Amino acid sequence: MAVIGILTGGGDCPGLNPVIRAAIRKGVNLGYQFIGIKNGWKGLIEKDCIPLTLETISGILPKGGTILGTSRTNPYNKEGGLDKVKDTYAKLGLDALIAVGGEDTLGVASRLTKDGIPNIVGVPKTIDNDLSCTDYTFGFDTAVNTAMECIDKLHTTAESHHRIIVVEVMGRHAGWIAIEAGLAGGADVILIPEIPIDIEETCSLIKKRHARGKTFSIVVVAEGAEFKKGTIVTQEEKLDEFGHVRLGGIGEILAKEIEKRTRYETRVSVLGHIQRGGTPTAFDRILGTRFGVKAVELIQNKKFARMVALSGNRIIDVPLEDAVKELKTVDMELFEMAKVFFG
Repeated sequence: MAVIGILTGGGDCPGLNPVIRAAIRKGVNLGYQFIGIKNGWKGLIEKDCIPLTLETISGILPKGGTILGTSRTNPYNKEGGLDKVKDTYAKLGLDALIAVGGEDTLGVASRLTKDGIPNIVGVPKTIDNDLSCTDYTFGFDTAVNTAMECIDKLHTTAESHHRIIVVEVMGRHAGWIAIEAGLAGGADVILIPEIPIDIEETCSLIKKRHARGKTFSIVVVAEGAEFKKGTIVTQEEKLDEFGHVRLGGIGEILAKEIEKRTRYETRVSVLGHIQRGGTPTAFDRILGTRFGVKAVELIQNKKFARMVALSGNRIIDVPLEDAVKELKTVDMELFEMAKVFFG
């Protein structure tokens, strides 16, 4: 009887539990046993795991987050980390591993397939939607809907007080949440990491709105956006185990610059981790379910070092190595279309 491990790493997001549920439901039908690795790669380092059964996954479909817990642990940055991961994998008697995560988690998975654990299948998860080789990652749709609902609410208070409100959303290197939530929420300016912020142009667009009688504006900015000839704004310079700084604060700086240049009262709202929380949308529940089933099918067919992906409306599989080679950034055609609604 094959024994399959499952782990969820990196930032949490809605849709992780549907993946776990689907993989187990599919695998049990094939006679597989499952072991849940707790807290991402940290669980393999520390031998922290639990059995996963039909009883374990009962009722988890609508729950956000992950029943397995998560962390931003990089075994390649831990002393003896790689050896500990390989040792735990062997002692658990795993025949295969399903790694669910974003660029960092799957980047580790890709390296491990060449460093002694070849039987790994990846499942793409990130609210940033920035993984290559897949049209969508689960978690993104829920995050966009959450951000859109917040923008809708901010519209009413901005209009009532005749204010400009800067809405800071997540997005380290890619502005997918900003562009889609901004479009859906009727933002008047959208600023993304792919294009340096031109503060004069931004203020010009806001003044243009006021000139035609509008007394408020909504500006959506991704946390990873930066000013022309500027540097990225961070909460702290300390790096995590994957070499990332903690972002945040661009909204506050942008709001001050807008108010100084336009003389219009400006406020900022940072959505932060609220974008990661809550129950998954129908789209993310279904996508996560389809990904989970496909991951087990790949194991059944011994197609390892692969990642499940969405292409159009089809679930396919792609080389894991290709999926983490580079990030998928915002389509400039989509951004040019969004500019129709600026100002």
